[in-house]
Amino acid sequence: DTITMSEPERRMLGRTDWAFVHQHARDGLRMGVSAGGNVGERLMAVGERHYGDIRDKATDWLGRVEIDASRVDDRPTTFSGGMQQRLQIARNLVTGPRLVFMDEPTGGLDVSVQARLLDLLRGLVRDMGLSAIIVTHDLAVVRLLADRLMVMKDGRVVEAGLTDQVLDDPQHAYSQLLVSSVLQV
Repeated sequence: DTITMSEPERRMLGRTDWAFVHQHARDGLRMGVSAGGNVGERLMAVGERHYGDIRDKATDWLGRVEIDASRVDDRPTTFSGGMQQRLQIARNLVTGPRLVFMDEPTGGLDVSVQARLLDLLRGLVRDMGLSAIIVTHDLAVVRLLADRLMVMKDGRVVEAGLTDQVLDDPQHAYSQLLVSSVLQV
């Protein structure tokens, strides 16, 4: 129970079993630290100390998120928005969390970059056996990444169920409005 945990225990949980991918990568990265350093910091936070191992794991993870290993010493400020978001994902997943929270993970990215990022996320979630909680207004993201869906209005759940079922046959008026507004665009 996270409520009864001490603050240090909660912080450790946030570095090990939980990960949080921010909508804006700059909120989840240290922009003045190299790409490898961003990933390596997460490893050091869970006790890794051997520099060579940390660098090797960071380089491996850059490859997993489709960032060339030659960029390991580059700062995130030199990366595109899509690359920054992929770096943030590597930083968060390197410790093998069981649960990842994502807040509008493709927000602010152009459509072609969104498609690649979603495909990458879907593969990582599947391959790592992750549970993911995704907050998004983009129903295409929901359909691609979510097995189950909760529709919320004014902070309350108005409908929940299997993603395809809710999107293909929404029961609540608000869900119907969301689905129809996407179809009309």
